[in-house]
Amino acid sequence: MKFKSLAIAASVFALSLSGHAQAQTEIQWWHSMTAVNGEWVNDLAKDFNASQKDYKIVPTFKGSYDESMTGAIAAFRAGNAPHILQVFEVGTATMMASKSAIIPVGQVMKDAGVKFDPAAYVPAVAGYYTAPNGQMLSFPFNSSTTVFYFNKDAFKAAGLNPDKPPTTWPEVTLAAAKLKASGHKCPFTTAWQGWTQLESFSAWHNVEFATQRNGLAGLNARMKVNSPLHVRHIENLANMSKQGLFIYKGRGNVPEASFISGECAMINTSSGFYGNVAKNAKFGYGLAALPYYPDVPGAPQNTVIGGASLWVLAGKKPAEYKGVAKFFDYLSSPEVQSASHKRTGYLPITTAAYELTEKSGFYKEKPGTDVAVTQMIRKTTDKSRGIRLGNYVQIRAIEDEELEEVWGGKKTAKEGLDSIVKRGDELLVRFEKANAK
Repeated sequence: MKFKSLAIAASVFALSLSGHAQAQTEIQWWHSMTAVNGEWVNDLAKDFNASQKDYKIVPTFKGSYDESMTGAIAAFRAGNAPHILQVFEVGTATMMASKSAIIPVGQVMKDAGVKFDPAAYVPAVAGYYTAPNGQMLSFPFNSSTTVFYFNKDAFKAAGLNPDKPPTTWPEVTLAAAKLKASGHKCPFTTAWQGWTQLESFSAWHNVEFATQRNGLAGLNARMKVNSPLHVRHIENLANMSKQGLFIYKGRGNVPEASFISGECAMINTSSGFYGNVAKNAKFGYGLAALPYYPDVPGAPQNTVIGGASLWVLAGKKPAEYKGVAKFFDYLSSPEVQSASHKRTGYLPITTAAYELTEKSGFYKEKPGTDVAVTQMIRKTTDKSRGIRLGNYVQIRAIEDEELEEVWGGKKTAKEGLDSIVKRGDELLVRFEKANAK
């Protein structure tokens, strides 16, 4: 009888535990992080879940940025969208226009009663995701910018100074020639070619990428990437390609693997590539600021934001939004931000996190890791504040297509860039008409 009572008591206790587990509110988070950055996302969710008992963040990889955004739109229409969606920066204008599908992060935090001060975030980061009325629309997450990585061992072998990376484009060409002469098959490559060689290039040289302050001032923006400076730069890269100094390795972040393997000695790509390099490169490497043309007035200026932010989708319960707010508050803490910055190379999104990282001695211990921050915290101009254009996911694809024609020798730099402007403007006009008040 005694054993039977104990068994019943144990069952009741198990049921009570099970009921408590079910009471935990689940928050679905769709993201596009892979490899080491995917591990980072999973660890963030795991650590937050362990820090409290009311909410459980469930991160789910949903493919590339393009794929996850398309999937989330379809899921929203079907009524089963996630609570949180990671959207890359080029999708910002599209998300901003989807007013019925999103809830501004500032509103989410306010409704949940969670302290939220937009002024605590790095201005260049927060400003990009803030509406003209001053309300922050999405939560800055893996904010990045473009930087220059180089293989120090390859530099030594080519007779180049491994502690003095090229700072100008003419110096990049000279370094590439020496690397090739020393037997290197891929002296220079670039990932995210539209972002690095057109968007960041424009801001870094303080020239317009598009009218209307690159789209930040209105929907009637039009492309400006066929200026004499843009033509000169793409022409130079096309010439480097013909000489075997620049090797095109594909779209998006595909070319990054060729740097990790040691095949390519120099690459322009995201600061968020740092975690992969730090973990997997089997050679000495360095990080440096983007190259620039020294004869361009005002260059170098500042680079623009890349990476992604977290958008809160509409149609969920207040209790669930409270969990989202608590998670965002957790992500904003200086300790979590600093640790993420050190691990991934993504920017610290708050000033406090940057100061904490600097105080820890990390930048002195790992030279070059502060490049992304210093490139972004420079004073911005109307030409360098950021790029926010409608239908920009499709415009990026056009940039890829046309630049590939140039690298392949099928079009001149001027023809390729003219085509980007023409095709891009058609999409901008379409977006403007679709979202006109």
